[in-house]
Amino acid sequence: MSTPVSTILDAASVIPVLTVKDMAHAVPLAEALAEGGLRVIEMTLRTEIGLDALAAMKEAVPELYVGMGTIRTGEDVQRSVNAGADFLVSPGLTPEISAAMMDSGVASLPGVATASEAMQAQVAGFTAMKFFPAEQSGGAPWLKSIAGPLPDITFCPTGSITKTQAPTYLALPNVACVGGSWVVPGDALNAGDWAQITQNARDAMAMIAD
Repeated sequence: MSTPVSTILDAASVIPVLTVKDMAHAVPLAEALAEGGLRVIEMTLRTEIGLDALAAMKEAVPELYVGMGTIRTGEDVQRSVNAGADFLVSPGLTPEISAAMMDSGVASLPGVATASEAMQAQVAGFTAMKFFPAEQSGGAPWLKSIAGPLPDITFCPTGSITKTQAPTYLALPNVACVGGSWVVPGDALNAGDWAQITQNARDAMAMIAD
């Protein structure tokens, strides 16, 4: 049985958005993030090993919710579900992706950037959405303004959100979590600096506790 999107969002704080290019990094990365207290992470379909990395992470650290992002087609949905993705994330929403996500039964965060797109996604049956690209599309002020007319939609803003900006987003009532590439910077990943990544994960968790 698939995990409801509300359960995943309740377990999330800052969701690291991961692009893994080396399979040797997948398991120690998942372990480092879990050691720092994170329970929800997002892989991306930006490399050929994305699906294999997701499967390896889930096997190594079963308590993690591992999602697959950069979903762009119905085939991407099916491949990600087959790999064991706990949730699906898309940069935008087309009729094909909408139908495939709904048919999959897997928790999904379709990407929206305007009020009209959010309303269309809600009509399709989605209650939680990725606001992307967040900073370029109005940032925290946009989310604050949309809470009045669309109070029953929950957002996970992602896109150029820094460690400094994240608490401002997380303080908003219609924001459940944020995406943050800063948790796993490329130089730390390439160097295998798992201690730094674990500390970044702890910092992300502390934002929820504050």
